[in-house]
Formats: sequence, structure tokens, C-alpha cells
Amino acid sequence: MPRDKMEFDVVIVGAGPAGLAAAIRLRQVAVAAGRDLSVCLVEKGAQVGAHVLSGNVFDPRALDELLPDWRERNAPLATPARRDRFLLLGRKRALPLPVPANLGNRGCYVISLGRLCHWLGERAEELGVEIYPGFAATELLEEGGRIVGIATGDMGLAKDGSPGPAFAPGMELRARLTLLAEGCRGSLSQQAIRRFRLDAGRDSQTYGLGIKELWEVAPDRHRPGLVLHTAGWPLDSRCYGGGFLYHLEDRRVAVGLVVGLDYTNPHLDPFAEMQRLKTHPALRSTFEDGRRLAYGARALVEGGPQALPRLVFPGGALIGDAAGFLDVARIKGAHTAMKSGMLAAEAALAALDSADADVEMSASYPETLKRSWVWEQLWRSRNVRPAFRWGLWAGLANAALGAMLFKGEEPWTLHHRGADHQALRHATDCPPIAYPKPDGTLTFDRASSVYLSGTNHREGQPCHLVLGDAARTTEVNFPLYAGPEARYCPAGVYEYVTEGGWPKLRINAQNCLHCKTCDIKDPTGNILWVPPEGGGGPLYTDM
Repeated sequence: MPRDKMEFDVVIVGAGPAGLAAAIRLRQVAVAAGRDLSVCLVEKGAQVGAHVLSGNVFDPRALDELLPDWRERNAPLATPARRDRFLLLGRKRALPLPVPANLGNRGCYVISLGRLCHWLGERAEELGVEIYPGFAATELLEEGGRIVGIATGDMGLAKDGSPGPAFAPGMELRARLTLLAEGCRGSLSQQAIRRFRLDAGRDSQTYGLGIKELWEVAPDRHRPGLVLHTAGWPLDSRCYGGGFLYHLEDRRVAVGLVVGLDYTNPHLDPFAEMQRLKTHPALRSTFEDGRRLAYGARALVEGGPQALPRLVFPGGALIGDAAGFLDVARIKGAHTAMKSGMLAAEAALAALDSADADVEMSASYPETLKRSWVWEQLWRSRNVRPAFRWGLWAGLANAALGAMLFKGEEPWTLHHRGADHQALRHATDCPPIAYPKPDGTLTFDRASSVYLSGTNHREGQPCHLVLGDAARTTEVNFPLYAGPEARYCPAGVYEYVTEGGWPKLRINAQNCLHCKTCDIKDPTGNILWVPPEGGGGPLYTDM
């Protein structure tokens, strides 16, 4: 069936902080100049903010620039960060450490980033942005070597590919410029990076997996505005990562663990490690007499400026974590993502008035970003993440030395070793890890956790987790790496079952949280995550 076509000046893919900031800035400038500029934003989640997951201690710097009256307009920033703590955890003990200066949160807010994005979506619509939630962008439209928009996926296909009862063909959203703001490991962003070799000459990107729960705690356990970070246990000294507890308003506490996806032991289970974190004597009392409200997981980009791809391609640009603007030292990325979207929007407006939009965009966006505070922050923290390849102690020492002695201006730049999936060692070369069974009160299993994520996918749609070679799962992954996909997935999507005396991989795609870990960590890069039907996936209403 033919696809309908719609024409816009700018199409933005992804309604996260970067995409919404870009859309708002485009319309702000256009309205101020009396210009008729059409801006369309598509989002695969059922609503704006549905797929947004972050800690989140939010730096309002970019929001101050984008919407200076956000306080008067009741933006959902209700809990100022009031106190910072940093603990080095052993198995039973906790050593308080001085809070690094770059980890301090003066002037920041403990928030739900999903709620903020929902609020930003309302502001965008007020300015005339056309927002289409529930539409998954699945294809880059290319003509003459230039991207001319995107196509959304078909809706209602049966498993055999034939039209189902609610079938509707996808649409073509054609644009003079296309901004990709899909977040970490976005599907179209990865297509653009490969198609135009945007990562040529850059370090391999490195990622972390963030796993988070939201709790309602007893009144006497609640400390609004407390920001607690941890290093050490339950991870060993060779695995990069750390925990967090953020106290929001209304007796809510966000707890989570970030695990660097360059870990080497295939027996490691990030989900189980996060459950263990809550059992530490320094943390568990927070959750006594409390109840778990929500659960989620998402990969995050940690490579820094060394791994940042070229930002502009013919017909468009990468913004936010589609490129990778997380400031690892500060454990923050929403404000830098927003600023990148704002700078790309301003460059896009100039490019649309130029005789050669691609040349103008290439000259303007990367250069203005390098002159901005975004680049200054990324550059100062560039050596933090790669130093942890030498272990926890070397990483902490390097971070402290860089912050105190060099102020982030070290006369050297450390580099990443390679792709995260290449770090896995064979299972026989690594010690097994015994994880305790969940108690159902403080620690939980995957099934009950996925239920709290609100995840849903329509039955009968094609599987969106594509194996390049199905035989690799039983010929490589299982015998050499003990089937790591059954552990690195935080949603139980992958499990090995025995059929006819042989192991076989079963994919429970309906459980998928869209975290993208499998796309990153499969030992041979054999799993490709492609967008499912729009509107499916998690529903992170308050996360």
C-alpha cells in the first residue's frame, strides 16, 4: 500500500530533552521573526515522556536559556538538591568520602525527567510544533545522497507480514532538514552514523546500563533533596559503575545502579547487582516499611568528546545523546542535550535561509557547540571514564587529580579501548557469581519489575529484536559466554530453554524496555534492535 506524505521544514525524531528543546527554539525564533516555519516531532512512545528514563538530578542551565520563565509557568522542578553525600561501599561497611567539586549539585533539582519532558511537550505545542506520539521512525529517506526526511513503521502487521485487522501503512515525513534526537543508541542515528561514516577517526563509543526503581518510603526515612552517590560494592574493583539514591518530593526515592557495559565477566548480571545494592546496611533502612512504585532501565552514552561522532550529515544532524553529550564527571546529560538541541535549531534556521543548507549546517552547528559551555564541560571530564579501565582505585585517583590539580585541563587525553561487546571474556576464564534469590520485599525478580514498568507491545507484531545469525546463539554465545544475554538484559527478554536436549534461545520481545543493551553488548554484535510498532514499550509516567 502507498504511504501518505507530509512536508515540513524540519522533522525531529525523539521527544526527549534534546528534541523538545530544538523544537521549542525553532518555533521561538521563527515566531519572533514572523516566519512561517513548520516543525514536526515524532515520538515512538505512547505519550511524550513515556520512554524517558534518568536519575535525575537536573541542572537548569539550559532551561534557563530556553524558557527563562519556567518557574512562573510551573515547570515540574519541585525539589531543590539540598545535600550531597558520596559513599565508598564495602560488602558490609560504608566509608564517607568528600564529595568531588564537580559532583556537587548546588542550584540543581531532583526531578522526574519524564514529567519535565511532558511539560516541555506542552510548551512546544503552544508554539505550534506538531507532535505525533505513538509513531516509530523506522527509515531514513535518502535522495541523491542526502537525507530528505523519515518514514514511520507500518501499524498492525501480522507475524507473517500480512496486514492485520488494524493495519495502517507508515507515513513519509519529508523535510528540508532532519534532526535525530532518539537518545542513546537510536536506530536512525546508528543508520546515519554508518551510512555517512560519522564515527571515522573517533574512539569507539562506550556505554553504561542504568537500572532504576522508584519507591515510596516511610515519612521518617524521607530526606527531600538528599543526593547520595556510591562507588564500590556490589561491583568489584574491575567493573565501572556506581549507585544512587535521590530523594524527591512526596516521600519518593529513586534508587539505581549504573554498570559500565565494558565489563568483562559474562556471569555478571546488572539487574541482580542492582537488587543487591539495596541490601547494603548503609542503604536498606531507607526502604524499610516502604513500597516499590516503578521500575525501568536504559543505556546511556559515556564516551565523551573522544567518541563523539561528526554531528552533521547531508540533510540533518545528531543532537543530544543520539550523539553523546553526557558529562560523566557530573553524572548529568539532560542540560547538555537540551543545549545541543538549541544550538542545532539555531544553525538549522540559518541553514534553511542559505543557498546550501548542508554546508551552512556543517559550518555552524559543530563550531557553535565547540564554543559553548557544553564543550567546556565535556572537555574537562574527558579523562574520567577511560581511566577506570585500570580499576576503581586508579579511576578515583585520576578523577580527583584531574579535578583538583589540573581543573580538567590535563595536557593529555585518554582513549577508549574498543567496543563494549569486545570486552567480554570467555565464561571459563571468569569466576561465576552467585546471586541470592529475591525476597519480594526489598529485592525482586525481573517479571515483577517489568510489570511495574508499564511495558506493553501489541501481540502479533514482528519481533523487533533481529538476530543476524540465529546459529551464533547456540554455537558461540552459549558455549563460550554462558548465554550472557539472559543476564545483561534487565527485562528477561532473552532466555535459554532446552529443546530436544539442546539449548535454544527464546526471545520474549513483549518484555522489552527499549534499553538497547542487547544492541550494544551481544558478544559478536549479532542482535540488532529495530523500532517496534509505535506506542509500545514502557510507560515511565513518573520515572
